[in-house]
Amino acid sequence: MESTFKEIGDRQSVLDLDPKSAVGGGVEDVYGEDRATEDQLVTPWTFSVASGYSLLRDPQYNKGLAFTEKERDAHYLRGLLPPIILSQQLQEKKLMQNIRQYQVPLQKYISLMELQERNERLFYKLLIDNVEELLPVVYTPTVGEACQKYGSIFKRPQGLYISLKEKGKILEVLKNWPERTIQAIVVTDGERILGLGDLGCQGMGIPVGKLSLYTALGGLRPSACLPITIDVGTNNEQLLKDEFYIGLRQRRATGKEYYELLHEFMSAVKQNYGEKVLIQFEDFANHNAFELLAKYRTTHLVFNDDIQGTASVVLAGVVAALKLVGGALAEQKFLFLGAGEAGTGIAELIALEISKQTKAPLEETRKKIWLVDSKGLIVSSRKDSLQNFKKPWAHEHEPVKDLLDAVKVMKPTILIGSSGVGKTFTKEVVEALSSCNDKPIIMALSNPTSQSECTAEEAYTWSKGRAIFASGSPFDPVEYNGKTYVPGQSNNAYIFPGFGLGLIISGAIRVHDEMLLAASEALASQVTKENFDKGLIYPPFSTIRKISAHIAANVAAKAYELGVATRLPRPKDLVKYAESCMYTPVYRNYR
Repeated sequence: MESTFKEIGDRQSVLDLDPKSAVGGGVEDVYGEDRATEDQLVTPWTFSVASGYSLLRDPQYNKGLAFTEKERDAHYLRGLLPPIILSQQLQEKKLMQNIRQYQVPLQKYISLMELQERNERLFYKLLIDNVEELLPVVYTPTVGEACQKYGSIFKRPQGLYISLKEKGKILEVLKNWPERTIQAIVVTDGERILGLGDLGCQGMGIPVGKLSLYTALGGLRPSACLPITIDVGTNNEQLLKDEFYIGLRQRRATGKEYYELLHEFMSAVKQNYGEKVLIQFEDFANHNAFELLAKYRTTHLVFNDDIQGTASVVLAGVVAALKLVGGALAEQKFLFLGAGEAGTGIAELIALEISKQTKAPLEETRKKIWLVDSKGLIVSSRKDSLQNFKKPWAHEHEPVKDLLDAVKVMKPTILIGSSGVGKTFTKEVVEALSSCNDKPIIMALSNPTSQSECTAEEAYTWSKGRAIFASGSPFDPVEYNGKTYVPGQSNNAYIFPGFGLGLIISGAIRVHDEMLLAASEALASQVTKENFDKGLIYPPFSTIRKISAHIAANVAAKAYELGVATRLPRPKDLVKYAESCMYTPVYRNYR
């Protein structure tokens, strides 16, 4: 498209820049979203130059009361706004005051979603500057409640809905999305939303929330992110009877019908957006999650956050925790409660890291890791009845019927919960673990908070203050015997934003397990002595953008090393390059 704005003023329009060139680091930054283009003059271009009433209704360019006098004249805004001009900082201060007045977290969530729909940059400014306060609102645990009530709170569609009705037309549906340059897609079929089960079409809250974090924490541009829900029905009777339910009113399609729809979707995405678009599978049920990842990881740039992202963040926490406890990773004995996507994904990545450190075969390192499912300890005598993804963890041992007996018999050093069932790390379990460890490592990872295997207070109290504890959802600091314990949060949001940024800035075409290990190592290296002194095994979220840049650089470096990076030549300083490619939410000046 030939720009009509050449040589206006003494600075170029972003639209005049060669889209393939890097503007001090930005890659095809058409809208002026990255740090590298902060000082560029931007033309608020949609299909024509946005002005007047339409400009105030465009979330990508709307600045509310922050439009300058010059901008109000140039874009026909006189009289459409009160005469006062507010800075972005003052707008942020006012909105945070309003949000803090809400007592119910869901009200805060709705307020933030409404802000995102009217002023995108201000939404991300709020989220980036107040990440520790607002993360539990836009992500777990509040997003779980939002998904449960999505039909009732639904106002404007966010993302694409692809249902069985669109079979044979998915490529056309993708072309309906207004943006052409998409770098990251988060897709769900809503069958296993957090620990809440099948929420069908209402699972859209998860892709929307995840991509908000990709932007706020990892610096991906909002314009390059696409949330998608694939609606194949729901088996949730309550939703099928709910008059406000927004999805297909039928039971879930399975088997051939399901996989044909998914295959059409994956083929259409690649055809429409190319080889380098990241497709993140989110909250698929176990039986489909493993199948889809195995099928498409060799042909697409795919990533399953429940399997791989969780594994990477937990491995980083374990590596950091061992600096407090002492001892090598290979010397530990792991016991998991839960053998689904998260449990087996974490176990596999830990086994890979031990194998990498010790040069021992993977089959040997897996034997240091034991899993308990609903039927007890997974052992070789159960192999014939196990699902395929559980079979590598069926070791030689007598059957053990429950978790408590498994802790007593196996005497693990690290206990990890990914069962999705709350209150399963009982007092007896924690006491048994504490009796054979000076500093037991307990990770209660299930989300939301109500599904956590135990609370921080329970872990510290029952272990008499000796536990090193981390959870999936946030817990407040705990006072025990006059000492304050700050629980860590083993949150996937530490990993996936930086991981995705690393894939995108390197132009990676495939995800390899070595990249996940690189992400874990980068995260563990960001835990400072000051953090360790407080008993923390993860760095504070207040530094998340710095953490994401280091993770992105490590992942990109591994992509170049493995020969799957296509963005050449390789930048000299990958950390600085990652930072320059990050989206910044400060208002741009308009011509």
